[in-house]
Amino acid sequence: MFKGSMVAIVTPMNEDGSLDHVSLENLIEFHIENKTDVIISVGTTGESATLDFDEHSEVIKSTLNIVNKRVPVIAGSGANSTSEALHLTQRSKELGAEACLLVTPYYNKPTQRGLYEHYKKIADEVSIPQILYNVPGRTSVDMLPDTVKDLSSHPNIIGIKEASGNLERSKEILEKCSDNLSIFTGDDKTSARDILMGFRGNISVTANVVPLEMHNMCRLASEGRESEAQKINTKIDILHDNLFIESNPIPVKWALNRMNLIKKGIRLPLTWLDEKYEKTLEDSLIKANIISKKQ
Repeated sequence: MFKGSMVAIVTPMNEDGSLDHVSLENLIEFHIENKTDVIISVGTTGESATLDFDEHSEVIKSTLNIVNKRVPVIAGSGANSTSEALHLTQRSKELGAEACLLVTPYYNKPTQRGLYEHYKKIADEVSIPQILYNVPGRTSVDMLPDTVKDLSSHPNIIGIKEASGNLERSKEILEKCSDNLSIFTGDDKTSARDILMGFRGNISVTANVVPLEMHNMCRLASEGRESEAQKINTKIDILHDNLFIESNPIPVKWALNRMNLIKKGIRLPLTWLDEKYEKTLEDSLIKANIISKKQ
């Protein structure tokens, strides 16, 4: 159903933190022109944690209207409250999203049983394709492969974004769950490796700034053309590292602003990139041939 380079798109904002719909339209057109395969609207990279419910719905609706079915749109609808995630998932369905991406509940650290019941309740009550999202480095909770396997039999649960970056975990997820689920990597640095192993695609931060390169890398890896895929990956590997030089999405928003694609806007408690990292990130963009060196 979904495959390839799936951008976890940022949510453009004005300097006062208000939503910037003009930049959102420009950014989406940039992605469509550069062959992004799927757009993820208001995921965690899209600052879902600091958008209220109405804003969350507004960005998804705007994204769907701008895209106008040219590529699939998946709505981020995860939350650490099951009732809130259920509400967001239902609203995303009403707006017309093709699927929803639901991050594991963060901070409250549910047990494996709690994770199972959380996802099962949402899948039982909202008939829309749903993608689980495991990112223990950000949420402090790790959804184990056996829990994923138990959830994989539900007809509304169609995939998982596995962002641990761990090779053995990737292999175990593939072995236990690939018959029933589409498996997507959420770790840009290992995305070529994971797709070559059998993952369906990459839900990506790096694709925000190099969409065509990520599309081509994912396509080549899915075709088993390892040397060609890894050649692209080597070129942009510095971005996989330095786009996380501070907490995501701080660096990627700085990069997109440097590329003149969005304004200097981000929501507290996140702040604009510390000046001490600007040269490192600018040099990374220059090395990846995204921008030219300032004269």
